Amino acid sequence: MNQITTCSFFKVKGFSDKWWAFKQMKKGYNSLKDVPGLAFYKLLGSGGKNGFSSIPNFGTYVLFCVWESEEYARGLFKENPLYEVYQKRSIENFTAYLNAAESHGSWDGVQPFIKSSTMEPNKPVVVLTRARIHFNKLWSFWSKVGKVSRSLESYDGLELSIGVGEWPLIQQATLSFWSTQAEMLDYAYKNKRHKEVILLTKKLNWYKEEMFARFVPYKFEGVWLGKNINEILSKEEKDSIGA
Repeated sequence: MNQITTCSFFKVKGFSDKWWAFKQMKKGYNSLKDVPGLAFYKLLGSGGKNGFSSIPNFGTYVLFCVWESEEYARGLFKENPLYEVYQKRSIENFTAYLNAAESHGSWDGVQPFIKSSTMEPNKPVVVLTRARIHFNKLWSFWSKVGKVSRSLESYDGLELSIGVGEWPLIQQATLSFWSTQAEMLDYAYKNKRHKEVILLTKKLNWYKEEMFARFVPYKFEGVWLGKNINEILSKEEKDSIGA
């Protein structure tokens, strides 16, 4: 059996459903702790504006899971009560199925990913960057990171992106979906704003913990922005997943 990672995105509307989804970021863990084959999982909120912001977006949530195999993931999607309620309360949702290609760092002291795929320059890639920010570095971090987030908008090859996290301000992550590895690398190493922040990260020691991972997506299921997710990920126009 090969390890896989799934990212399930849920968009909720209305106070009741938003309040329920917000509470699950803490309460939902009890419904997932004994799920067979689930090796690692996080319930994440999202940022407002263009997706990566110190201001929360109470309308979008993410269930991020690492599985021993896809068979176990299917079991949760078909039978888990919490997942069923997420689906019923969301106005739209989709899941990305991913194979880990490379990673370094840790998430809550754990390195959860086992490499099971290899990236190719002209094939899609999904990138996770995650960090726990030192409390005394919060102002410094947020005063700089907004420029990088804005530099992602309409960038060639970026199909979807969202800023997510377990706690506002302190624990932050970005999930970005790219048309090709080559276009992702062009942004990572040639974009001026991104390069500046990478240098500042080392210079100013922003992070208490960090995780960086790249995945090869092999399947998408669901609806987002009113369309089949495969239509969105195959078109040329760039959308924001948190819209």
